[in-house]
Amino acid sequence: MNKYDERNIMSQEQQEVIFPFSAVQGQPLFKLALLLATVNPLIGGVLISGPRGSAKSTLARAVADLLPVTEGMTPEFVTLPLGASEEMLIGTLDLDHVLKDKQVKFSPGLLKKAHTGVLYVDEVNLLSDHLVDQLLDVASSGVNIVERDGVSHRHDARFTLIGTMNPDEGELRPQLKDRFGLMVELDNIYSIEERIRIVKTRQSFEKDKVAFCDNYQAKQILLQQQISDAQELLPIVNCDDTCLVEIATRCQQANVDGLRADIMMHRASLTHAAWCGRKEVTFADIEQVAPLVLLHRQQSPSSPPPSSSSQAGSSPDKPSEKNNSGGFSRPQAPQQNDSQSELKPEQQKTDQGNKQAEESSDEKGNVGEWGAMPPKAGEKQKTNEDVKVVLPSLQHSTLSNALNTTLLSEAFNKNNQGNTTKGEKKSTLESNKPDWFNTLTNSLGQWPPTKFSFKKVNTGKEKLHLILLDTSASTLSDSLSSIAKSVVMNITDKAYIQRDKISLLGFGNNNVETIIKAGRAPKKVTSLLDNISAIGGTPLRLILEKAGQSIKQLSLQYPGVSLFCYLITDGRSRVDLSDLKLNIPTLLIDIESAQIKRGRGPVLANQLDAQYFAVSS
Repeated sequence: MNKYDERNIMSQEQQEVIFPFSAVQGQPLFKLALLLATVNPLIGGVLISGPRGSAKSTLARAVADLLPVTEGMTPEFVTLPLGASEEMLIGTLDLDHVLKDKQVKFSPGLLKKAHTGVLYVDEVNLLSDHLVDQLLDVASSGVNIVERDGVSHRHDARFTLIGTMNPDEGELRPQLKDRFGLMVELDNIYSIEERIRIVKTRQSFEKDKVAFCDNYQAKQILLQQQISDAQELLPIVNCDDTCLVEIATRCQQANVDGLRADIMMHRASLTHAAWCGRKEVTFADIEQVAPLVLLHRQQSPSSPPPSSSSQAGSSPDKPSEKNNSGGFSRPQAPQQNDSQSELKPEQQKTDQGNKQAEESSDEKGNVGEWGAMPPKAGEKQKTNEDVKVVLPSLQHSTLSNALNTTLLSEAFNKNNQGNTTKGEKKSTLESNKPDWFNTLTNSLGQWPPTKFSFKKVNTGKEKLHLILLDTSASTLSDSLSSIAKSVVMNITDKAYIQRDKISLLGFGNNNVETIIKAGRAPKKVTSLLDNISAIGGTPLRLILEKAGQSIKQLSLQYPGVSLFCYLITDGRSRVDLSDLKLNIPTLLIDIESAQIKRGRGPVLANQLDAQYFAVSS
């Protein structure tokens, strides 16, 4: 009886039959990434990005069934829940042992349970950053080191890490994404034939799971044997200098940060060669693993702005190329000096009449908005770094407020939590958990303890600034676009100094676009802001609807963070916003600078229950 038969019998005894890995239809890149991470867990895990219904969890569970029994341990499929604590992940003090034997003992966590198996993290982009950090550290080293609660312990933790995420629910920080060894992007677009084949396969499995698995037993045994053979061959696989040059060249062309991509591509190439039964890495191995290594690391090379000489030598009729600023770039307006001087007065009047007609037509197409302009009139204005704006302080409103530890202690004793020798019950309140090590130390020989100690509440309240930037054509007058960009620069510079997070959305021409995704504030945003063009009308309702969706996603992605919103606009819109309140501290920054102001800014701020601040030009 082989190992797969033993595993199959155990599964049947536990009444848990896993859908076979070899029976899953399609997803060849996904399967390859999982198999490589299974052969060599030190690759550091696989990140899977894709929508619902793309077989992410099915394949993750199925690959665990292929792992051979090693070190006398049956590999397990361990799921890390979103609400997991640090103690649950890495382990902590064994209170039961302390109370009974009065000795400090380590109680292992999920990392120990996942050793030699699979650790699956669904929606890893919503997991707390510090947990993801610890998870990736252990996955890349294969060892879990615990120094906390009076415990000093280390144990082996070699597992296949699989993290999945739906990009619609928020992105993973680039620093964390880079630490995943491999990444695959999936879609749920299937042909008619593929859909029919998948439904038939699943129907056969549901009808008789045991018989269905028996039909794929030979393929499963072959895959499991191939994994074992590759693991034995991996230590002696060699990669010569020619292949190293190829790896370095590909990483350099992808403009990756640091050398992690080079190391991971080298490690994945060795693993792929072992998987194919070869002792030497070839260009074919590098070709296969390069997309998996570079997908989440490659960057577009930053192109410097054109010099004045190059601009002077360019043709005035040639439209400018689209920039990488997020889609707001438009062809530049034609130069009027030379063209207008060559026209007769009658022709100039005709052209002016046509232009007025275009503007009038565009305004009719943007009901309730001023300043709409045709696409050919999109322009850029540079950020004026000399403009310094001191914004008023917004009311601080956290999503999870700190509670009084004295009241918590009374509630804890009132509920008789901790009166048993096991001490299993804990406070379920976030950031107000009992510090058992200090509690027992301060009450040696006494049970129940005479005084409870609680873990300190983190007083550093992290902030995220959601910035909504008006990029409509009306901001071109009086350099309002330049002023608005200067305000954004002031907000981001301050956020960078304070290590806050930001998210920047631009709205104009009936479109909303993400300019900076939610994450740590960058050091410099000037060049990015300079490349944003102003065009079209002012879709205020659209941006506020999008902002409301973003706030929900950010609250899930960063629980406990303080959210603030800044709406930067000239207020040229007649729409009513009373039903679009964001329910977070909001500051409407009015950049209108006309001599006779329309005064829509204060009205819009009142409708949104927002603070109002006018920028003087």
